[in-house]
Amino acid sequence: MPGIELDKTATVAVSDGPLTANDILQLQPSYPDEPLDVLRARYDEDGMLLLKGLIPREDVLQARAKYFEMMSPTGVLKDDTTPVQGIFNPNNSPDDFPGIGAGAVGMNGRPGGDNAQAFVDLAIQAHYKDWYTKDLCKHSALLGFVAKFTGWKENTLGLKRSLLRNNVPHTKPIGVHYDQIFLRYGEPTSVTAWVPMGDVSLTGGGLIYLEGGDSVGQEFEENFNKKARECGLTEDEARNAFNQNMMSTGLLSENPAEFAKQYNRRWLVSSYDAGDVVLHKPHAIHASTVNNDPDNVIRLATDLRFVNEAKPYDARWTKYYEFGDGV
Repeated sequence: MPGIELDKTATVAVSDGPLTANDILQLQPSYPDEPLDVLRARYDEDGMLLLKGLIPREDVLQARAKYFEMMSPTGVLKDDTTPVQGIFNPNNSPDDFPGIGAGAVGMNGRPGGDNAQAFVDLAIQAHYKDWYTKDLCKHSALLGFVAKFTGWKENTLGLKRSLLRNNVPHTKPIGVHYDQIFLRYGEPTSVTAWVPMGDVSLTGGGLIYLEGGDSVGQEFEENFNKKARECGLTEDEARNAFNQNMMSTGLLSENPAEFAKQYNRRWLVSSYDAGDVVLHKPHAIHASTVNNDPDNVIRLATDLRFVNEAKPYDARWTKYYEFGDGV
């Protein structure tokens, strides 16, 4: 797969250890001005599409600055740094600044202990601010591209529920999963846009994708649905049983390195720049790496979902994120 040469000196790590050179491959970059049929073919084949510079860089960095301006009173930022830099204060415990949906107490539970309460409260409030919900989530460059790329045009709907996640250095990354697990009440036709809100170094906690992971995710679905039919389960019973079959957090595994070896696949990795967007399919298997950024940069990113309003979709996602919303 052609692409940017990987930094051979960087060590990419996941929750069950470092990934070796044999475990990883560079995620292929694409560009918004390439022919749509070329981009669609790549998306269909790979299950994801890394679009470089889709959103103007300055617009993304403005949202990053707004977020850390909100978080600054909690002491999360290093002294004498600016909010847009998002440099973690090394004098603090990372446990006091958990990411939303980090999976510690379930994917939609409240993370952290008592010392994290002030930070978590502000992190949730950020989900409702205009600079996020309007200026970034509904950015014309993103929404316009998705509408053209999918062919949904005026039926393109950005779902309100999103996950605005920070990942301070050396905290628990997100485990192995695919998004249809959490969009169970709709057809598997949604498009996820993962938007890094700032530059993310190769070792800075970015998303990684399983090579050929879309087909693996579909196999999970097909195998379980086959078993459900054989057991005579109704559609609702099968849905509930499927979710119970996952880990309590909705994940396939907490161990990406082991998972990839089990399926004889590699992980596709990349650094990311502010303005980049990764589109991926509902069954594309992905995870995140440990944030070992050498400069203690906090990784900030959001997961946005788009659906065709003319087709059945998971209506639970039409409300803004809140703890315990059952999704």
